[in-house]
Amino acid sequence: MSQQKVAAGISDREAEVLTLVGEHCSNAEIGAQLFISVRTVETHVSSLLRKVGVPDRRALAARAVKLARAEQMSETMVALPSPLTSFVGRAQERIALREAVSMHRHVTALGPGGVGKTRLALAVAADLAGDFADGVWFVDLVPVTDPAMVGSAVASALGLGEQQGRSLDDSVLTALADRQVLLVLDNCEHLLDGAVPFIERLLARCTRVTVLATSRARLMVPFEQVYAVPPLSLDGDAAAADAIALFLERAAALGWPVDPGQLDRVNEVCQRLDGLALAIELAAARLPTLGLDGLTASLADPLRLLVGGRRADERHQSVRAMLDWSQALLTTSDRCLLRRISVLVSPFTAADAAEVAGYPPLEPNAVADGLARLAEQSLLTTVASSGGTRYRALETIRQYETEQLIANSELREMLARHLRWCSTTAAALAEESLPASGDWRKRFEAAVDDIRAALAWAAEQSDHRADAHDLALALAQLTFTRNLVGESQQRYEQAASLTDDPVVAASALRNAAVVAGCRMRGKDMYRLYRAAADTARSAGDTARAARDLATAAITVYRMADTFSQSPPSGEAAALLSEARELAGDDPAAKAAVALAECGVLVDAVDSDHGVPEAITLAERAVDLADRTGDPLAHSAALDALAAAQCWAGDPFATAATTHRRVELLAAVPMTPASALERVNALSEASETCIGAGDLAGARRWGEQLRDLPLLAERGDFATSRLLVADALAGNVDNVLAGSRRFIDAWELSGRLHAPNLATAAAAVALVHGLRGDDAARAEWLAIVDELGVTPEQKAAYSAVFDAIVLLHHGQADRALAELSAEPDEMDEQAIWVWRHWYFALRAEAAALAGHPDARDYLATARTVVAGNPIAGAMVDRATALLDNDPARLLAIAAAFETACCPYQQARTLTLNGGDSAAASNAARTDQA
Repeated sequence: MSQQKVAAGISDREAEVLTLVGEHCSNAEIGAQLFISVRTVETHVSSLLRKVGVPDRRALAARAVKLARAEQMSETMVALPSPLTSFVGRAQERIALREAVSMHRHVTALGPGGVGKTRLALAVAADLAGDFADGVWFVDLVPVTDPAMVGSAVASALGLGEQQGRSLDDSVLTALADRQVLLVLDNCEHLLDGAVPFIERLLARCTRVTVLATSRARLMVPFEQVYAVPPLSLDGDAAAADAIALFLERAAALGWPVDPGQLDRVNEVCQRLDGLALAIELAAARLPTLGLDGLTASLADPLRLLVGGRRADERHQSVRAMLDWSQALLTTSDRCLLRRISVLVSPFTAADAAEVAGYPPLEPNAVADGLARLAEQSLLTTVASSGGTRYRALETIRQYETEQLIANSELREMLARHLRWCSTTAAALAEESLPASGDWRKRFEAAVDDIRAALAWAAEQSDHRADAHDLALALAQLTFTRNLVGESQQRYEQAASLTDDPVVAASALRNAAVVAGCRMRGKDMYRLYRAAADTARSAGDTARAARDLATAAITVYRMADTFSQSPPSGEAAALLSEARELAGDDPAAKAAVALAECGVLVDAVDSDHGVPEAITLAERAVDLADRTGDPLAHSAALDALAAAQCWAGDPFATAATTHRRVELLAAVPMTPASALERVNALSEASETCIGAGDLAGARRWGEQLRDLPLLAERGDFATSRLLVADALAGNVDNVLAGSRRFIDAWELSGRLHAPNLATAAAAVALVHGLRGDDAARAEWLAIVDELGVTPEQKAAYSAVFDAIVLLHHGQADRALAELSAEPDEMDEQAIWVWRHWYFALRAEAAALAGHPDARDYLATARTVVAGNPIAGAMVDRATALLDNDPARLLAIAAAFETACCPYQQARTLTLNGGDSAAASNAARTDQA
């Protein structure tokens, strides 16, 4: 670890977390990479904020980059106070605000721009850090221009990603539900329509969260306690006044210490500026060029002082007057540069500023020098970044300069240039070949707030609707890549609303639909496909409308588990009928209709005739989809075929079909539609491999599912298939590590009912059972029930897992009792994956228990499990034990090794006794 990090007291684990924060990974992504819990990540991040001495996650990411760069250069970090962020005075205000925050759940630090609200809030937050067990978090709302994005900004600061089936707002509320947190929301006044409802929901849902907001206006929410931030003190001894102390400290930092004999003149300057912190800092920045004489003379000029006009708030007038005065002292070119760059809402580079502001009378190559001069005058602050120095204007200055753009009739032109720059930036991000890389994420995070701001403006301009549409589409693609899938859906829908071309609008709606599917929002997906069909029909594209209607119909079946409320009975059939009438001879439309028939028509037939008809319909759908040349349509049809084969009780055909799907999708470029298909295909491929006894395949597809970027925030679903495969194989360490990610994600989702995850939780319980940890096993079995699974749904795998544990501990009689139900009497959907395991384990339990019908059990099992390498080896082992033929057990152990099932290999050696038992016990100790 570098000397810088050691000096800061950063541990090795914290250093790893810091590196990933610098790559803009969310807490869930960091936890997944480091195999630690999300709560542990949160603790490390909170600790790093204190140790590194930065206020928020964005600043921590910037510092991580700086430390990494310094480490690469083998330099020793020198800790120097920053004159732009140091805190001076305000002892009484600090105590008063700290007490208010300690006593009330929501405190608003209220005051005009430039009074020092943010710095005071940060100081108080640092003071209170030890009082909040789950950390103090700072959220900078300055770059946020859309009130609807307040929750997104908070999620970003907390390192939260979007949970499938939840909005980012809901993810934040769920994550903070039981946390003791201080949340600092800075600069709320321009987002009241978003901040107010968000805070109301937050305080109602999260009873241990405290909010400290800064704003120029009251938020007017229940329980709001307002603390009016006063100007810096001017009364009493000049040497002790906070306003004078700030001026002196800033002057000294510039290398211009003030002689003690000049304190009265400094006091005069501060009095004229009403003790406003920003105004005093701007005045101090002018000391090297004007001296105290020049400052005093300039501020004594009433015409210059009042050029900004009268304002109701005299303190605000003082800031305006100070900014007027600072502007008057700039060169014409620097004044022009400052007002032009005010359209940039996030920290920007000199190159960014040159593109936006570098046109006559400014030369692009002169912009960098101008930025440096403005920073010297404290009109810009500098921000560390991996791409070099970035600049940022304080929000008060940005608002002032926006007014100057209006006064100079430049605002519209500058916003149009900003829009063009954002469009170019978005296009460049979209075209990069490795969009998921850390560098791409940094560039995305640096640009996204500007892109959102430009889109918000363009969407309201009739002559920029086409630009807004294009930018909305680009932002939809970018946010999907960044795994902000909720915003991606929103932007696709926005793009559809920004065009008068129904063909283009329908395309955007389809993309919105598949993104909704990726979010596990079946109702939205269904609604959007129907909207796309209506739009396509209005354009006269009946074939495309038929495809959309058929896709909406099949969504009811393929995405059934993701509907909050199923459509009315018969509605899907009506859509299919309508789609059939519109399809004509269009190949893609006919393929979509054939796929819909796999769900709608099969659902209407009885089980006696359903299996052959389901296979016939699915094979026809596969054939028609294959002819279209569309791999996604082909994949969807193969899904229907796999479902029919599963219904027919053929695990090998089902596994082969899902394998075909995975291989087909491997070469398809990543889009929302292909991502949705890939998640489904990998999940089903892993599951079907378990049914066929192919644990290597189940692990392979399970690992790919676990690592999909789309599931970064859904660690429960991402790990669900791999947990089962590893548990059956006996890979205990993998299960214990994966279970931590599973439980973190599930708790972060609010412990939602999710029956499809219950098998994974039961698999974790299985491993704890093998380890003899009955308490942990009971906890995970309770989770199985809490996931909302019915007794019928879990009957098969619960019996299988319980039997494995009981046989492991030598309780064959009890294992046989667990497996007493006849598989043919169980629900087909519950038993199909586990049929072979069930029969094989029942035969083994009967043999070990000495049951009189043991050979009948073995004969039946041998017929059922034929072709399954693991279940077949289990039957062979039971037969060898019943025949008292230990010599065969070594060959059977080798068969388990070939089948990638080390647990059953070790168990076979144990059952064999002798030296092989010692080797087996050693292996099982390593595993369990």
